[in-house]
Amino acid sequence: MHVRMLWLRSLVAAAIVLAEGSSLAPAQSSPAGLPSPPPGRLVDVGGWRLHLNCTGEARPGRTTVILEAGLGDFSVEWSLVQPGVAEFARVCSYDRAGDGWSEMGPHPRTLRQIAYELHTLLERAGERPPFVLVGHSYGAWLVRSYQAMYPAEVAALILVESGASDPVRLMPDGRLIRSSELVARRPVPAAKPAGPLRESDIPPAALAQMKAGLPAASASANEPPRDKLPPEAQRMRTWALGRLGHVAAAVNPFEHEELAELRARARSVHPLGELPLVVITRGLPDETGPDARRLEAEHQSDQAAMAAWSRRGKQIIAGRSGHHVQLDEPVVVITTIRAVVADIRP
Repeated sequence: MHVRMLWLRSLVAAAIVLAEGSSLAPAQSSPAGLPSPPPGRLVDVGGWRLHLNCTGEARPGRTTVILEAGLGDFSVEWSLVQPGVAEFARVCSYDRAGDGWSEMGPHPRTLRQIAYELHTLLERAGERPPFVLVGHSYGAWLVRSYQAMYPAEVAALILVESGASDPVRLMPDGRLIRSSELVARRPVPAAKPAGPLRESDIPPAALAQMKAGLPAASASANEPPRDKLPPEAQRMRTWALGRLGHVAAAVNPFEHEELAELRARARSVHPLGELPLVVITRGLPDETGPDARRLEAEHQSDQAAMAAWSRRGKQIIAGRSGHHVQLDEPVVVITTIRAVVADIRP
């Protein structure tokens, strides 16, 4: 994620004031200027609607695969993967609240909140567990959170270039600090079933700063490797990244506490037991700067350790991929999903 977006996340996290105890906000109307209608459907999850795009035949005994995008991404990020998976499984991509075709949801946007919303979305849409959850980058944290909250609904996990266990964060003064050093030990709030954020809830100064950064985000929406996406997906990214919801969707002031919880769960031997787990790791260096070699080595070590979380865990190296394996080598992701689905089929 660009440095400016990280700075905006911090700004909004400090400034957003929610109307606690307010009644449900009315469903938001479709915004003007949409480059294309949603390919899926909008499902109400409690006063705000989320976009869910499911393809592939649904039939008894057939596994459903759920695709969770990385931070700042949404359903179109899977445009090169979803059609291939639909040939052998039911597969759903979706847009988190505020991004893509989805409406803004309650704040803060904790991992817990997002996992609850995905659970509610799938339940109300009639998609039946157990699911194979596929998470890219930040999305890997989300599918791990979902599995912790709803273990009976998860048949397998596939982590594509998972976010680090203890990521580095950029401070306002330019320093780089580990997430573990920023844990404030505050309790993470429970997921909210109502009360989506409204633009009027955001203080004017923060709102102005958010809007000021949108043109730059939109202009850089399809820089490589996203230029590999189909033209319609690129048009949607250009539009979506210029919207207020794109910034609001990424605001989680409890991220460090939630990552500490994920690390605590991973400390035991094989914390996922026998759950099928595949970790897909880039084969091309993706770090930059003077510490690039050290950070790349750390990333590779972290990824290998993740595969040991399950007795049935394995790691796959995508030799021609950077961080976005689903764009650089979509066939690697598709064939991995196919193998996992075949392995868990009764």
